[in-house]
Amino acid sequence: MAIKSSVTISLVSEARGGPFVFWEDLAAGCRQAAELGFDGVEVFAPGPESLAGELPGLLKKHNLTLAAAGTGGGWVKHRLALTSGDASVRERARAFVRSMIDAAGAPGAPAIIGSMQGRWDDAVDRPAALKYLADALNELGEYARRYSVPVLYEPLNRYETNLITTLAEGVDFLRTLATTNVKLLADLFHMNIEEANLAAALRAAGEHVGHIHFVDSNRRPAGLGHFDYGPIAAALRDVGYDGFLSAEALPYPTPIEAARQTITAYRQFFASSGKS
Repeated sequence: MAIKSSVTISLVSEARGGPFVFWEDLAAGCRQAAELGFDGVEVFAPGPESLAGELPGLLKKHNLTLAAAGTGGGWVKHRLALTSGDASVRERARAFVRSMIDAAGAPGAPAIIGSMQGRWDDAVDRPAALKYLADALNELGEYARRYSVPVLYEPLNRYETNLITTLAEGVDFLRTLATTNVKLLADLFHMNIEEANLAAALRAAGEHVGHIHFVDSNRRPAGLGHFDYGPIAAALRDVGYDGFLSAEALPYPTPIEAARQTITAYRQFFASSGKS
């Protein structure tokens, strides 16, 4: 199976300035993704309604796949976290993620849990936070089975969470869960901060990796930083990865140029996609 290409579209105005290639115009983003030859789009949505309306028709029109849907709007807009010390907030966070699983799962895509995982602090110590996270992932992973998709859990760098920051820690955590329907999202930018060797970390995580954020060391599009993608590509081939490389990158220098740079780098190093 071929590794597939994807580009991000953010519909969350509160996230302006964040690492997403296309912004706020779903129709234009899908059209440009298709014109450049991407296999899919990853949508960062404020809520499930944004994945219902026009998206299914746009995917069909442009022969695109929904690669994944981010749930971070639950944190950015509503300050919901799965590890909050407030039980009512934790339940609202789970409900929000369930609604995103429903919306993304209908077209066959997984939902991503990144910023909504939260962190431990003076109100919630680390063991309690990890228990809350495990309880949530157990429930949400099983909930997603109805759509035959996993939940994607993203280790973040130390500046964005203090829970799980490396793929190895992520694998160890997944092994403690009752569900087997949670995969890791490996974000190359976060890995650049936390991992000693990106290729080795990907190879060790192996089958636990379900999605990859394709970006360079400085959060600019692939090829505009210092990464050597050759070893990364070799590691992914070795473990049989056949998911998406999704460009969660800054729209540098412009969205269309960032997308064009991404698909060029994808074709150079991961060039067996059906649309490449």
